[in-house]
Formats: sequence, C-alpha cells, structure tokens
Amino acid sequence: MDSQVKTTLTPLVLRGAPALIETVFPAQKVSFEAQAERKAVAAQTLTCLGSYWKGRKPLILVRAIVLGCLLPPTDDTEADLNVFERLLAFDDEGLARRALAANAFSAARLQEMLTIRDPERYFSGRGWRRDLTDDDKLTLYRRALATLGSYEAKASLGKRPEEVNPDWLYAPAWPVVNRHYAHLGIEAHSFPELIEQLGILRYGHRPRVGDTFCGGGSIPFEAARLGCDVYASDLNPVACMLTWGALNIIGASPERRAEIEQAQREVAAAVDAEITRLGIEHDEQGNRAKAYLYCLETRCPETGWLVPLAPSWVISRTRRVIARLRPDHAGKRFDIGIVSGVSERELKAAGRGTVQDGEMVYQLDGKTYRTPIKTLRGDYRLPDGSTANRLRRWEKTDFKPRPDDIFQERLYCIQWIRRGGQAEGHPPAARQETFFAAPTEADLERERRVEAIVAENLARWQADGLVPDMPIEPGDKTDEPIRTRGWTYWHHLFNARQLLSMALTIQEWRTSQVANVGWINIAKMLNFYAKLCQWLPTQGEGGPKHVFYNQALNVFYNYAVRGFVRFTPDFFELSRVTMPDVKREIVSVPANHPQQHCEFWIADPPYADAVNYHEITEFFIAWLRKNPPVPFDAWVWDSRRALAIKGSGAEFRRGMVAAYRAMAAHMPDNGVQCVMFTHQDTGVWSDLIAIFWAAGLQVAAAWYIATETTSELKQGGYVQGTVILMLRKRAPGERQGFRQRLLPEVRQEVQRQMETMLHLNERVAAQHGAPVWNDADLQMAGYAAALKVLTACTHIGGEEVTAFALRPRTRREVTVVDDMVQQAAETASNLLVPEGLSPDTWGRLTGIERFYCRMLEMEAAGARKLYNYQNFAKAFHVGDYSQVMGDMRPNQARVKRVSEFAGRDLTEATELGRSRLGRLILGLQQMLRETEARVVVEQFKREMDDFLDVRLLLAEVLAFLARKSPEQPVREAAEVLAARLKNLRFGE
Repeated sequence: MDSQVKTTLTPLVLRGAPALIETVFPAQKVSFEAQAERKAVAAQTLTCLGSYWKGRKPLILVRAIVLGCLLPPTDDTEADLNVFERLLAFDDEGLARRALAANAFSAARLQEMLTIRDPERYFSGRGWRRDLTDDDKLTLYRRALATLGSYEAKASLGKRPEEVNPDWLYAPAWPVVNRHYAHLGIEAHSFPELIEQLGILRYGHRPRVGDTFCGGGSIPFEAARLGCDVYASDLNPVACMLTWGALNIIGASPERRAEIEQAQREVAAAVDAEITRLGIEHDEQGNRAKAYLYCLETRCPETGWLVPLAPSWVISRTRRVIARLRPDHAGKRFDIGIVSGVSERELKAAGRGTVQDGEMVYQLDGKTYRTPIKTLRGDYRLPDGSTANRLRRWEKTDFKPRPDDIFQERLYCIQWIRRGGQAEGHPPAARQETFFAAPTEADLERERRVEAIVAENLARWQADGLVPDMPIEPGDKTDEPIRTRGWTYWHHLFNARQLLSMALTIQEWRTSQVANVGWINIAKMLNFYAKLCQWLPTQGEGGPKHVFYNQALNVFYNYAVRGFVRFTPDFFELSRVTMPDVKREIVSVPANHPQQHCEFWIADPPYADAVNYHEITEFFIAWLRKNPPVPFDAWVWDSRRALAIKGSGAEFRRGMVAAYRAMAAHMPDNGVQCVMFTHQDTGVWSDLIAIFWAAGLQVAAAWYIATETTSELKQGGYVQGTVILMLRKRAPGERQGFRQRLLPEVRQEVQRQMETMLHLNERVAAQHGAPVWNDADLQMAGYAAALKVLTACTHIGGEEVTAFALRPRTRREVTVVDDMVQQAAETASNLLVPEGLSPDTWGRLTGIERFYCRMLEMEAAGARKLYNYQNFAKAFHVGDYSQVMGDMRPNQARVKRVSEFAGRDLTEATELGRSRLGRLILGLQQMLRETEARVVVEQFKREMDDFLDVRLLLAEVLAFLARKSPEQPVREAAEVLAARLKNLRFGE
C-alpha cells in the first residue's frame, strides 16, 4: 500500500462480515455492459492474444464480482448500491464521463438538445470554444444524458469503462467511497489502494484471487488490474500461456512493451527477407502474393475426368470475380480461368459450385453428373455400426497428397498485391492495389520449389520441433480431419507454404530474447494459417477466414493460404493496460491440486457440452510442445485428455467435487467462491449444485447476467447467459435435512429474500425511475435463497451429501435440488404478481396463462431477453413455451400478439387452447372480425361450465390485456369485452 496514504485500519475487523454481492448486485447494468464488451469483438482487451479461445468471461463482469466480494454491506443498502455503481462507472457521473470520452455529442447537437442561457461560454459558432475544459463540457453532457430515459440509452453513447483513463473516470467516486466507509478507516484514491485496504480489513493482507480453470485469463487478468494478487492454473498449457500473456504482455511496462515490439519487427523482417530470398512469393514483375486459393480435385468414377471441388466458384463479390471451369478433353480435366467484372447472372451461376448438398456435381458436354461425396470417399459401415472409408491414411512423412490418393489439391487462383501498390517498407495502412489471376507455369514452378524445400527438410524440422510430428488423437472434434481427409498427423492440416513459413518463424523466435512472446504470436498466426481457413468472397474484396471461427476443426473443399506479407508486426499488435505491481503465479496443474491458498476462488468451470478445448488446442500444442521457452518449459505440453474434467456423468461429478473440495481446503473460513456457468439445462444446474454441496460449500447468492448473442455459431451447445453463484464454506457440524421439513423453511427464506429486494426495487425506482432488478433477477435470488437452506445440510433424507452428489442419476429423476429450485420458483412467482391483476386472480391462473401475462408485462417494460422467457417457462411448468412465442431471437424475444395466433394454436391439443386465456383470445379475434361482444359472451357461457364463477376473473384478465397488449385494436376490443362481462346482469 502507498506509504503516503494515511488510514486508520483495524485488521480483520471485517473477518465475519458478509460480502456486498451476497445482498446487492446491479445485475441489469452489468448485463448491458457485458454485452457491450462482447459486441466489441476483436476490440476486446484480451482477444488480441488469440481469438481462438472463445470462453473468456467479460472483464466488466469479473471486476463487478471481485469488488462485490470485497465491499462490505452497511445498514443503508441503497447507499451501498450507489457506491458499488460508482466504482463500476455505472452512475450518472461515470456515464457522463464515458460519453465525453467517446465525443458522443457534438457542440451543434448539444445546442439542438438543450436550452443554454449562456451559449457563448461554451461555443464559438457551431463548435466548442478552444479554451473549454473537460469539466466545462461535462456540465452540458450531464444535462444531455438526463434527457435520456434508460440506462441502456445513456451507456450506449459512451466508451466502455476500461477504455477510459481510470484516474479521470473514477476521480469523483473516491470522496463518496471514502465517506461511505469512513467508519472503517478507508481512505483510497485508486483501485489498488482500495483493494489492499479492504483486504486488510477482511484478511489482514492484500487478497489473492485464484482461478483453477483460467482458460483465456480474463479472471486473473482483471483481478490483478484491480490490485489483487492472483493465482491461475489450468490443465491445458495453451490456457496457461494465454493467461501469462494477459498478465505479462498486455500488462507489461512501457519498457518491456518496447522490447517486445522491437523483437516482433526483427522476427517479421528476418522471415520476410528469407522468403524474398527464396523467391517463392514474388512473380517476375515484382508483384507480391497476398493469398493463394486451393481446391480439392478428384476423379469422377463415371467419366474418369478429374473434377475440381468447391461449393462456390465466386472469388470476389464486390469485384465480380469468378473462377470459370473450361473442359480439357485431351487431359480429361478442367482448366480454371479467373474472370473479373462478370455479370450478376454469371456471378449467381458461379455461386453453384461443384459440391452441392453432399454431392459432386458438374456439367460436361451438356450432361450433368452427380456423385455423392461419401461414394467418392468409399464410405462403408463397420460391424459396430460406425462408419469408415477408403481414404488413405496419411503418414508422418506426408505433407501433400500422393498421386493415387482420392483427393488431390490444386492451386487455382492467386491474389496479388501489384508492385508499387504497397511497396516494401510502406505502412500496412497504405492503399493496396490488388488483383486476382490464375496461376501461370512460373507460379506452379514456385509451388514445386516450395514443395522441394519442405520435402528436403521435413524430417529435420520435425526432429527439431520446427514442424509437428504429433499424431492426431481421435475424439469428438479431432475425428473430422481423420475421417474426411485421411489426415492423421497435425502437420497434415498445413500445406507446404505454411509449413515452410512456420518453420522459419519458429526458428527466428527461438533465438529471440522474448521467445515466450513469440510462442503466443505463433499460436495466433496458426489460427490464420492452416488449410482450415475458408475463403469468403463476401469479405471485403474477398478474403480468408481464420480456423476457429467456431469451436471445431472444419475442413473445406477449397481453402485459402495467406501470403507471409499479411503477418506484419501490426498483425500481432496487442492491447496496452497499466498493471499494478501485484504477485502473479501461473501453473499448469489439475484443478484438484491448487498450489496456493486464496481468499477468493472465481472460476468458469467446464460442464456438459462446453467447448472441447482439451481436443482442439492440440492443434496448437503440436507446434509448441518441443523446446518451449521459460516459463512455459515448466508446464506439461500435452492436453492430458484423460485428466480433463468434461461431460456430465459420474466422472464429471467426481472430478468437480474433488476440484471444489480442494479449493475449499485452500481458502480461509471467511473466503468466498464464485462459480460462473452458462448452461440452461436444468439437469446440469442440479448437478452443479449437488457438486458444490458435496464439496462442503453453501450457496450464499445467485445472479443472472445476460450475455446473449444472435450468432448462430454460438447457439445450441454454446449457451447464452451466465449464472453467477456465490458460495461459502458450510458451517462445521452435522445438520440433517428432510424434504418435507425443508419445504416450509425454503418458502419462508425465499419470501424474505424477495420482499427485501422488492422493497429496495420500489425505493430505487421511485428516486431514479428504474428498478435495480427485473423479474429474472428476483427469481434467481429466490433460487439462491432456497439453495442456501438446502446446502446448509450435511445429510438429506439420511443420505450424506457426497454420496448423493456422486450416485448415478436415473432418467427423469427429480432430485431434492430440483424440488427446492421448483419450490423457490413457485414461491417467487406467486410474489411477482403483474400490475393490474389481483393476487387471488393470479393464484387461479394456469401455468401457461401466468407465463403469457407475465411476459406481456415484461415486454411492456421493454424487456425482450430470451432467457426471461426460458426461466419463467420453467417456473410456471409450461410444457412448450415456443407455441406462444412470436419471436425467439435472443435479444428480440416476444410472445405472439392476439392477432397472430392461428386456429391450431388454440385447439384443445395445446396448453393455451385448453385454458381460459385461450378462450379469451379466440373471443378477441372474433371481435376483431366485428362480432358483437354480446355474441362472444354467449359463446363463453356455452363453453365454460363455471362461467358464473370465473366471470369477474375473465373481466380482470381482459382489463389486463387492454392495458398491456401492444395492438391498439386488441386493447379496444379487450376493454369492451371486459366491460360487458363486468356489467353483465344476472339472467342475461
């Protein structure tokens, strides 16, 4: 701690105090900021190290969790929340500064938005006065933001908090923080000071944050940036390498960064000079290759012709460039010409390539020939039911197809940078003049020269570790290149040009003073430099994609190879972050063998169908495993698949219990664990709770953070939204629990938690116009309250919790965890009565009716997140909520409008059709077709045996629809029909 900062701290005075995150967490604002960070894509701070690691948690989420674990609650919850939000720059002042940093408003725009009595103080004409300070501008920015109605509208104008100078951004927060915690002796003026002081108050020293599943490094990185000591471990050495890079490259000192950048320039220049000397990327006119396009080629069993394979022959949509096949009858093959400036009709025709719907398709002499790809491969069924084929399995000495292989590879196009279009030594931003051309005989001779170099040196390179000699181990993801291409070693995924360039690059980095930085650069380069890089004709003028755009090893019929000119030092440019002087330790060990005691364990563990990093990172390990530099040489450069925690069965549960029990053993009694997981499956949720319970941990709180995306690649197994689960050590001693005795206790605890949060919601909404939490947050807090009761027990129904967690599950088994969560959901739902419905009416509605009404109210308030619909469908026991959904996009979800329901949606075969609400919707549809209200009411009487008993309930639901329906004609019809029912006289 800075010796100049005078504070009166009493060490350990907060030893037994709860953490603020256990009572208050601005989940909605964190959700918005987390999504904003995700949407930054390549501009995210750690993505520059390697975009192939997809599982990084948003840094703003990590920051909020670390602060929430350290800050103590006071008896003023609203003030606690205010301080919390100021420290995250979520408050109005922080938002104004973030907006100013982004220059969100021009001087002209502010003059249009605001009435300014003394404009000459701020403006000179339509622009700002030159002598104006940021403080002067902030005066107007605060007023401008005050005109906006929601947090999202304000925050979307500004930079992300991490993009703004922290000294300036948080300057107004420190006096507020210090006043609020003055009774504790807090006197902080930076995050490292605050972290150290809070650590002394809780633990007697600066806290250490640990992560035993460190992955891409976001948790240890952000914890260290705040001022915590950090411990990071992962079984996977690639994860450890990325975490090391986050802490030691992105967080490097300016002097160290200068050394790194100089090394990057030297390595790039040396490799480029050797490639130029070899004459393999320049043509006779001095043009430099930017990309090479290759395709597979195979012989048609029907005609004997050699046919090039590609799903599309479009090369550049914007330049209207295509590859055109021309029959060579003498050679029984096709020449491939490159044609520019074609018509829209020709472009469309070229979009239908020679691979269509799993078949090779081509035309010859007016006839169309079709052969299934599986026939070309020679697929057949093995006795065990699996599929094999007749592709030759490539050997260790292979780097290109043999002449008799089923699939050949062919260079069919080169993208050139015209000499002078970007001369040697010009900055990368200079305008490039490029063109596409078919390879000439001279180009093919250069290809043969590259192949000769590789053939001559491959064995030596493999022995020296410059090229992989590692076999591909079969697995869920690694089976694909083996099955579809016959590739059996990792170097088979790279063509001769790539093998040569990578060998030269690794050779140069090995002799560098910062070879460890080179290892990270090599891994990043590999992601953009393999035969798994698809050519995208719609990407600018056309360009190659990277390997891991999703979490798989995708093979293509045509692929792109970047010229080395693409790998300039700018390609490896990294973010810059000021990192405080804290202790950092990174080790590659299993999660159940932590090497340090930590006050906080924060992790995003593997579960169910999470990404198979233990398989796909072998793509990198194969290149990096021999002779790694310090400190990577202390790690095992193997994926160690057998030791990886994966799946969702008994082995997964045993591995997780061992890991979390070990973390609990390496944590003080007042330590905190935070688990982040993103799976929506209730079985996984139940499993994870049982695991933490068996590890001796008790649930303290739970929050839901929306991190949704509309990307199709991230749907399915790669789930959206994150549950934040806070855990503490269970109190010593035994406590028996029985389902029936626990249920009343659960209901009571859930009700207490919900009422506390609803009360704070009302107070904050009255003062600031918006509540702290939405219904999904409240429901998640209800789950946590129930699980807090359950996980306090050591035995359940006489069974010890470890035995409960590890025993096999039967299909459709409802565990005690499922019971408690469902009880919590029902209790919470009973308290979340939509405005306009009485508790009595709410209690009489069916699950599907509650779901529809609750979602209508949420939509009226502007909430359109799909996870809300998923959570409430579970809470209300809705069988198939998709039947009443009008849109299921993650951020645009909504229920169907009354007018959108089809007749089949409202039959007795559907949940809604069997309900009273279904009858009301039918009635409203009739009124929209100009049926009189009287006729509709008579129909209700005939169809509902209990009409007299439910008449007022129907009227109340219709009145609710009249207020909440987004369709004006429906609102009017509902109002008329409700009045008719309400005023119905006896005997009518």
